[in-house]
Amino acid sequence: MSTLQSSTHAPLDVRQAGQVTRAAFVGTALEWYDYFLFGTAAALVFDRLIFTSLNATAAALAALATFGVGFLARPLGAALFGYVGDRYGRRPALLITIMAIGIATGLVGFLPTYHAIGLAAPVALAILRLIQGLAVGGEWGGAMTIAVEHAPPGKRAWYAALVQIGSPVGTLFSSGAFALVLLLPGEQFDAWGWRLPFLAAFPLLGLALYLRLKLEESPVFAELLEDEERVKVPVVEVFRRTGGRLMVAVMCAFLAVGGFYMMTTFAIGYGTGVLGLDRGLMVNATLIASGVQIFATLIAGKLAMAWGPALTVFLGGATTALATFPIFWLLESKAPAAVVAAIVLGIVLMTIGYAGTGSALADLFPANLRYTGVSLGYNLAGALSGFMPLLSLAVLKAAGNHSWAPALVLVGISAITAAGGLIARRIGPFTVTESTYTEK
Repeated sequence: MSTLQSSTHAPLDVRQAGQVTRAAFVGTALEWYDYFLFGTAAALVFDRLIFTSLNATAAALAALATFGVGFLARPLGAALFGYVGDRYGRRPALLITIMAIGIATGLVGFLPTYHAIGLAAPVALAILRLIQGLAVGGEWGGAMTIAVEHAPPGKRAWYAALVQIGSPVGTLFSSGAFALVLLLPGEQFDAWGWRLPFLAAFPLLGLALYLRLKLEESPVFAELLEDEERVKVPVVEVFRRTGGRLMVAVMCAFLAVGGFYMMTTFAIGYGTGVLGLDRGLMVNATLIASGVQIFATLIAGKLAMAWGPALTVFLGGATTALATFPIFWLLESKAPAAVVAAIVLGIVLMTIGYAGTGSALADLFPANLRYTGVSLGYNLAGALSGFMPLLSLAVLKAAGNHSWAPALVLVGISAITAAGGLIARRIGPFTVTESTYTEK
């Protein structure tokens, strides 16, 4: 199990830990709502309304490339907000990130189409995506860090998994929002319907801010302030002192980001654009999978607490790799029940590893580098794997629309995470002497 040591600055209690976890959870849910919403729109809307000067294949590639651009900004956001979080506090960093995510996503709902403003439309979309990516770069790592640092000893893997439920809840809301607006006639959907899920980010932001403003600072960070153990430039120290562990963190998080978007963003585009499946079926399949994922996360969180988060990361990667080709065969059958089963199976298997990822990454870094280390590990994985939907579409076209090509991409992603879990389990949680970086 996770073995991060407790702070001696203030006692930790379950009530306070629960309040912090809820605030972290809501922010994570908004993060995934916004990110999945963008990914769905990239597959169903942006290629037709924002990139319409291109042919169909080029427009689809451009839309997915814009989706991937946000991932490139995430490591920069991890470094920026890691600096704020490790130098000035977890709480102020998390307030800034949640505001930027919500505002950038809501503004997409006001974005004019290509027919209205020409090339300015895709440029504006890319800028909003970059802002979103920067903020997301500091959101997940900060939410995970503050939840773990408030959690009672022996239960950190469980509380980290509770924060991860924000992923299926956010996906559930975004899938549900798109499923509803897809019921509109095509002309109304293209004219204004697709904008409604993005505009809904504003009231969701209000709820997230309400909970975040009540958030108490991490007692671990309070002790760092008292003992003057903060470092001047955390990102430099992460690479210098814990560079090897950072690589392991990237490997552990690879499937959590890249694999998820393979089973959502790419699968929706592949199902509708290549297999000719109804887009409502593909969105509803993701909706069902997200509901199942909530329960899978709870079960996997219990396993992470009992077996250790690194082992569950390995199991998630290994089982996903083994199931990849059957998943694509189910999609190719085009039978609605089989299509739903494929999406559910893929997402549930990834969830086994995803539920343990937060705690596994937190174990890899000391307290005074944790916000930066966790954020960098997760978001470097995002930067590397965020273009997997684009790569998968490219190799699919190169292979003559044969599914074995993108299936091999997913197998590779899964294998990297499985290896990361094994290495993390072998090297164990972070421990150092008093003369370097010490956790109290």
